[in-house]
Amino acid sequence: STCACVEYYGKALESLIKQVKIMSIHGKMKHKRNKIFTEFRKLPGGILVCTDVMARGIDIPEVHWVLQYDPPSSASAFVHRCGRTARIGHVGSALVFLLPMEESYINFLSINQKCPMQEMKPQTNVLDLLPKLKSMALADRAVFEKGMKAFVSYVQAYAKHECNLIFRIKDLDFASLARGFALLKMPKMPELRGKCFPDFTPVAVNTDSISFKDKNREKQRQKKLEE
Repeated sequence: STCACVEYYGKALESLIKQVKIMSIHGKMKHKRNKIFTEFRKLPGGILVCTDVMARGIDIPEVHWVLQYDPPSSASAFVHRCGRTARIGHVGSALVFLLPMEESYINFLSINQKCPMQEMKPQTNVLDLLPKLKSMALADRAVFEKGMKAFVSYVQAYAKHECNLIFRIKDLDFASLARGFALLKMPKMPELRGKCFPDFTPVAVNTDSISFKDKNREKQRQKKLEE
């Protein structure tokens, strides 16, 4: 749903999935966008992590799966995105992840966009990769900060969803969401002010002590701390 989420999960997938080319693209990239898109089109296989910027007006041959982790902010963008697969006689699949409280979005899409959907049963024996993502955040401040920014941007985007009668920010389980983002602690933001999260356990580490793997960035951070 946001540029920050693309940056975070793109970085995560690069570390978690080996021998597959992972590329990321979002609206803030401006000049790099076309270069990344052209490179991805030439690949024999790979994963492209992207925002709604890739919802329409693009053609990538033989896309097997379109996975929509967040329901796009507009219903027409949802359909255009699904249309990136199964093009010109090819076969493909599109999947959107919904929370139980969001299931009325299915009826909304079938009425609003004439887009019928089928439920896909959850996969079994799924690997829990969140501990690995947490370890990455503990080992590199860049990952820790990307995760925090991604979470904040996700909550803000959720609050602005065009279907706010279905996607209600007040019903969002922030603790589960924070665990899903593999956060080490809850960020300070207006939407969380005054709330308690007994279902979320922050790590017993002073996050200020987490350093950047990039030596130059860490040097600059230490300089700022001294100042």
